[in-house]
Amino acid sequence: MSAVVSNRRAWLGNALVLAGLLVLALAFGRWQTDAWWLASPRLGSWLLAALVVLAYLGLCAAIVSSARTQARSASTGDGDSGADAVLLAWASQTGFAQQLAEHTVEALRAAGMAVRALPLHRVDADVLRSHRRALFIASTTGEGDPPDHVLGFTRHVLDQSITLEGLEYAVLALGDRAYDQFCGFGRRLDQWLHHHGAKPLFDRIDVDAGDAGALRHWQHRLGQLSGRADFADWSAPAYQSWRLAERRWLNEGSVGGPAYHVALVPQDAAHLDWTAGDIAEIGPRHPDDAVADWLANCRLDGNVAVKSGDSVEPLSTVLARSRLPSPHDVLGQGAQTVADSLQPLPHREYSIASLPGDGSLQLLVRQMRHPDGRLGSGSGWLTAHAEPGARIDVRIRRNTSFHPPADDRPVVLIGNGTGLAGLRALLKSRIAAGHHRNWLLFGERQAGHDFHYRDEIEGWLLEGRLQELDLAFSRDDPSRRTYVQHLLRERIEELRTWIAQGASVYVCGSLEGMAPDVDAVLREAVGLDVLETMAASGRYCRDVY
Repeated sequence: MSAVVSNRRAWLGNALVLAGLLVLALAFGRWQTDAWWLASPRLGSWLLAALVVLAYLGLCAAIVSSARTQARSASTGDGDSGADAVLLAWASQTGFAQQLAEHTVEALRAAGMAVRALPLHRVDADVLRSHRRALFIASTTGEGDPPDHVLGFTRHVLDQSITLEGLEYAVLALGDRAYDQFCGFGRRLDQWLHHHGAKPLFDRIDVDAGDAGALRHWQHRLGQLSGRADFADWSAPAYQSWRLAERRWLNEGSVGGPAYHVALVPQDAAHLDWTAGDIAEIGPRHPDDAVADWLANCRLDGNVAVKSGDSVEPLSTVLARSRLPSPHDVLGQGAQTVADSLQPLPHREYSIASLPGDGSLQLLVRQMRHPDGRLGSGSGWLTAHAEPGARIDVRIRRNTSFHPPADDRPVVLIGNGTGLAGLRALLKSRIAAGHHRNWLLFGERQAGHDFHYRDEIEGWLLEGRLQELDLAFSRDDPSRRTYVQHLLRERIEELRTWIAQGASVYVCGSLEGMAPDVDAVLREAVGLDVLETMAASGRYCRDVY
């Protein structure tokens, strides 16, 4: 609005100056009694003068048009507008955050979403309130400082106390762990949004020195947000070669989706190296029959050797781990031309349920299905399509924000469904370290089918390695649906006691329903200020999806 006012003032000033010049010209004209020109200009001179005047008028018109465009941009932002558009605001010192914002806009728009992209210095309270969803990509400079161009935002917006109820948001925080205030500005922005009533679409993602794994995690979240699971990775993981050693169906007969215990072993034992809380990135593959059908439709021989990267492989092998283009688009092309045009399937992420000392990387995987009944690419590959002994592409991503505490403080572990995987690894780590002050609250559908790893957990309870265990099975009592958040509220006094004694709280499982409801109980138990302090100090950790 200020830009529009400034433009109007400029127009008014120019008009007054021109009017004054015209008055002066008329006044001086009355004093002229002789011929005003000794020799009349020739026709060519008149034409040249006319061209100069026209060029000047054209320049003025271009300046006016540019000013109007800038005024519109200042008032409506770049791209789509309206409450349904996702606001994407970036704060960049070196240009990296802006580049990531451009990639994010491109990905979301390709998924059919409306996006309004703005530098953070053009965002104020009114802009935030005019959107229902907002994404922030925020760099940190020095020791926790914001980029230079958002200093005004920090003074005029972050220092305000405003209501942001109804806004859902997510933050990608860029920083460098070499500094004490790692991702300081992104964390401050996240805390400010949360403190003023905005609700996270998913938890803040911290990026250390452009870490490719963290950026792939951001892209993974964008896929979930947009409903598009087929985004090509911006940077493909450097996979290691593992093999499928074990697969067990854990909940046969359950009203819920099939859940499987999957164990993978590496070709190189040195790859058995991770910390409880870390994430497995899996490179999925198409089933053999899907590749065979595609090859038949394209009239191609899958046994033909093609170059893929630094290796030579059968075309069918390359196709299995790639996005399959429309047969119409490649019909008539040679095998190598097709291979050169392929994009790898995007990775899938799973919480690791074991420790390296177990000898295998263990996952708890629920089968996911598309509306047409097809299995999801990751869960389908791991639970159905891969044969025992099959090669599985794996990359382990460090997830330091979900690692267990190094000391013996109490720990409260809360989760549901396949979220038990991450909690199981944390419990194993605590027990291995001799730390037994552990409390597990877990929810699923049916006790008779969905109490995953029951013998192991009940054994820890009997041995005193797990001090407290609360279970909620929502489908066992038709008259009352009990979820893990209900159990937590019923034991709110014990929860306050554990937190007062220095307990860390870990939450793993569903972002929808469970995680926000658990967060609400924790706020009720200790207050928002205490909860935010716990999060900032690493005592409130979440791995939700």
